[in-house]
Amino acid sequence: MLVEIRDTIAILSFNRPDKRNAINDALLEELRTFFAKPPKGVRAVVLQGLGGHFSAGLDLSEQSRREPEQVLYHSRSWHSVMEAMQFGGLPIVSVLTGAVMGGGLEIAAATHVRVSEPSAMFQLPEGKRGIFVGGGATVRVGRIIGPDRMTEMMLTGRRYDAQDGLRLGLSHYLVEPGEGLARALELAAEIASNATLVNYLIIQAISRIDDMSRADGLFAESLSAALSQSGADALEGLNAFLEKRKPRFG
Repeated sequence: MLVEIRDTIAILSFNRPDKRNAINDALLEELRTFFAKPPKGVRAVVLQGLGGHFSAGLDLSEQSRREPEQVLYHSRSWHSVMEAMQFGGLPIVSVLTGAVMGGGLEIAAATHVRVSEPSAMFQLPEGKRGIFVGGGATVRVGRIIGPDRMTEMMLTGRRYDAQDGLRLGLSHYLVEPGEGLARALELAAEIASNATLVNYLIIQAISRIDDMSRADGLFAESLSAALSQSGADALEGLNAFLEKRKPRFG
């Protein structure tokens, strides 16, 4: 994985084009290492795949026969990395091109803003390969498109194109060929200009509130509001509004 820092934005690039950026254990560990301790000053991340594909998923060529216990640990290792991405506090904008399949789609679903190009193809092919997903798809992809549609997607091996992906919510933006990275950088810069605490609360609270009862969710919302509205950033936001200028958050 290549890492490039541009001001407050880190660009992470899967760099296994000969494998369509299939994810092996070494690449997964690079993701874990980055999100465990992001470089100081980074406020947003752009994640892409080089060579025309985001990721074709788990690198099956490196998989050997495993005992159930080993598969369990491997799946939980994926879960811990996806949790670090989704809830680590850094907003992640992904650029989706070519294959966004299996584990690649699971990784994309852990990002917060998804930009696709017309080449993007979304698929969960595990069901046609005699295996079940293990990187978090039932929780993340299932909540994006719904369990009924995910069931059909896995049973049939159905592949969705970029337009379908946009319609279903697998991506949030669809841009012209070759424009994905530029658009993602624009979005990341806009997100990075937000108050850091507010970005953190958005990432942490909304998904968790979705798991809560109505009453618990409303209380968690109030706590998040109290945290965000009582500091220097809140004062700067109010003053910027009154002075008709863009806020400058610390």
